[in-house]
Amino acid sequence: MGNLKTKDLTKIGYTNNQLISLVLGIASKHFKHHSNDQLIDLLTEIKNNPEEYLQDEVAGKIAGKIIGKVAEPQFKAFELMATPAPYKIYGGKDIEAVAKKQMDLAMLLPVSVQGALMPDAHMGFGLPIGGVLAADNAVIPYAVGMDIGCRMALTIIDESDTFIKRYDYKLNQALRNHTHFGMEGGLDVRQEHEILDSAVFGQIPFLKQLRSKAVRQLGTSGSGNHFVEFGEIELAENNTLGLPGKKYAALLSHSGSRGVGAAIAKYYTQVAMNTCKLPRHAQQLAWLDMNSEAGQEYWLTMTLAGDYARACHERIHANLLKALGLKSIMVIENHHNFAWKDTLADGREVIVHRKGATPAHTNELGIIPGSITTPAYIVSGKGTDNALFSASHGAGRAMSRQKAKDNMTVSGMKKLLANADVTLIGGSVEENPQAYKDIETVMQAQRELVNIEGKFFPRISRMNKD
Repeated sequence: MGNLKTKDLTKIGYTNNQLISLVLGIASKHFKHHSNDQLIDLLTEIKNNPEEYLQDEVAGKIAGKIIGKVAEPQFKAFELMATPAPYKIYGGKDIEAVAKKQMDLAMLLPVSVQGALMPDAHMGFGLPIGGVLAADNAVIPYAVGMDIGCRMALTIIDESDTFIKRYDYKLNQALRNHTHFGMEGGLDVRQEHEILDSAVFGQIPFLKQLRSKAVRQLGTSGSGNHFVEFGEIELAENNTLGLPGKKYAALLSHSGSRGVGAAIAKYYTQVAMNTCKLPRHAQQLAWLDMNSEAGQEYWLTMTLAGDYARACHERIHANLLKALGLKSIMVIENHHNFAWKDTLADGREVIVHRKGATPAHTNELGIIPGSITTPAYIVSGKGTDNALFSASHGAGRAMSRQKAKDNMTVSGMKKLLANADVTLIGGSVEENPQAYKDIETVMQAQRELVNIEGKFFPRISRMNKD
């Protein structure tokens, strides 16, 4: 088979995204020995006379889809609004101007209803990291981000905080043996989880080829600021978790949906940009209508990526606890790169995109990490309307990765870690504590968004050696 591309199909009238996906899947499997020209001739013929191919075992699937569904228009052009939709900024004096500018642009989209910028905000792609956007019946793949379902998961362990110090060598070894970071390789033991049996892998043609990657990467973590760490947690008296206010051992992880989420993000961002034409400087914020086939398909695959990210954390925590013979008392977890259906205070139904922001509905539990040498905060939401029921997802970067590299030496970072009584396995100076904003300032800026239920202090952490 030649190298058949989406644009080859749109030229001959295949404009429905799900149909294109179906055709590419069938072509790669059943028409391997056709040249591109032969394939295009055949597909043109099927498109023009679908009834004649309905009985054919292979071509009948394409013909049936053509007859059963009117093709979607290839694209629709939109102008930006003259006046931006309203949005509230928290901790604005510590947010760089470029992040605010990105948010300003997002609020001009004709589907934008309301927004909020969290105090950890900094420049991202499309929407700034720390940006929250409510859209009317539309989902914006690039406002969810590349790492769909990136999330925090915290297991409070049935041991006191002194356990970490007493068994530091064992914990260090467990992290080395039962976690894996980065794109290459995987864990030594094949991981099992019901997510791998999801019907969605079979329903969407381009996902089929991703399933083997999903199998290999299950229970592993990404690179950059993703981590798995043991630490001590101190819960406040009368916390809403319903646990005694004392110190416990705990396990905290930060990672996302790995290669699966990245492939879904790339694919549907392209679909959105092909079908929703915006002025050039806003093109990355192209959306998919929730009533369209592509919008429904993205929602299905985004949900799968989120569930896969959750499954990865479940395997990480289960593997480590089992290896160490530990018991979990409670798990707190949530996504911070995702889109949710929600209802605003005025009763309007919207799609809320949180790109690096923690859901914080009334009493909703979350985790807001600082840096490797500062505490992560266990919080419960206050359900603030102006913030679209959200809070920050961390301290937020104060320096780009390159700047962090230029401003810190390996020996300088080792000194900072030693002073904070933290052991780091892997990691790099790009993730040094000074590359992040001050978590106390960030927490202060969002007092009206969350209640503090406790603090987690990192002690033994593993990251990818970027």
